[in-house]
Amino acid sequence: MQFKDGTSVYTSDGERVGSIERVVIEPRSKEVTHLIVEKGFLFKEDKVVPMSLVGPATGDRVTLRKGAGDLEKLPDFEESYFISTEVEAAARPPKQMMPGIGSIYWYPPVGSKRNSGIFGSGTAAPYIEETIQNIPQNTVALKEGARVITLDKKHVGDIEEIFTDVAEDKVTHILISQGVFLKEKKLIPITWISNIKEGEVSLLISSQLVENLPEYRVEA
Repeated sequence: MQFKDGTSVYTSDGERVGSIERVVIEPRSKEVTHLIVEKGFLFKEDKVVPMSLVGPATGDRVTLRKGAGDLEKLPDFEESYFISTEVEAAARPPKQMMPGIGSIYWYPPVGSKRNSGIFGSGTAAPYIEETIQNIPQNTVALKEGARVITLDKKHVGDIEEIFTDVAEDKVTHILISQGVFLKEKKLIPITWISNIKEGEVSLLISSQLVENLPEYRVEA
């Protein structure tokens, strides 16, 4: 299967749901666990779609399985909440939460002086906005355009597409693009990857080896 940013996602009945915004990967196993589908059309917010709901996928189209259920009930990718700066750090909810677990919102007690703010005589307590990603812990929401860095610390391209094994939903290759105008594409085996972050992927090989790879061309 192929996944890339902007690929349209459809229900089994042919209704367009939205488009892929990110691919969620477990870095150790290289397993794709979820897709992040961008808001628009059916969704009001970006949604986390588990791979168990994903059927056939190509670089141009992803189709969800029959019986996917009420897609609106899927968890939002990101949720924001407010926390008082006076709350101890240990009491803060984790940055990442499993799908299905709601956000925790922190507010001072109703009627307290700190709660009156501009609507009363008290002084409003300082708050900061936190954002969580509703994906499993120890996974990464890899986005298109993530930088690819070689063992010798060279930036050799950016991720354009992700290829997975159909049976196991594990990443087999990443497709990277090089250059600004006449982009050259290179196919990188997943075994050459040492680390995966949201905006950066590290390779076990040198930049020279990447440069020596043949250009990837789609067969007509």
